[in-house]
Amino acid sequence: MFKGQFTYSIDTKSRISIPAKLRKHISPDANDTIVMTKGLSSCIDLYPLDEWQKIEDKLLKLNQFQPDDLRFIRMFVQYAHEDVMDSQSRILVPQMLIDYAKIEKEVLIIGALRKIEVWNPKIYDDYLKQSPLSYEEIAAKVMTD
Repeated sequence: MFKGQFTYSIDTKSRISIPAKLRKHISPDANDTIVMTKGLSSCIDLYPLDEWQKIEDKLLKLNQFQPDDLRFIRMFVQYAHEDVMDSQSRILVPQMLIDYAKIEKEVLIIGALRKIEVWNPKIYDDYLKQSPLSYEEIAAKVMTD
């Protein structure tokens, strides 16, 4: 499971390094392949290939003749891009995803259990501040049995 946060830079060729503490949790079944797509909160979601295949299995169970299902499939998959980590554990991020997440020079990389999120640090800070509930209130709400 991915956890922790790391501040890195995106290089001039639009590559991001996957931190070693996150890399060690990428399964050999992923073959060093990362699938990235538009996240739900102005971030980029990174999935190791084996985790992405689980997402695809769920998508394949949706009814493509039901408008909401089809719309979600299109919106989610149209931004998906696959890349293999290079020898320095970098991935090439497509410009459309960089634009979507408003990534500039600095990136905040967050482990989010089965995926990794890449944020513009300022946007992530704003996202956290937008919550009407405190950390403690959210914890009490979502962690109850």
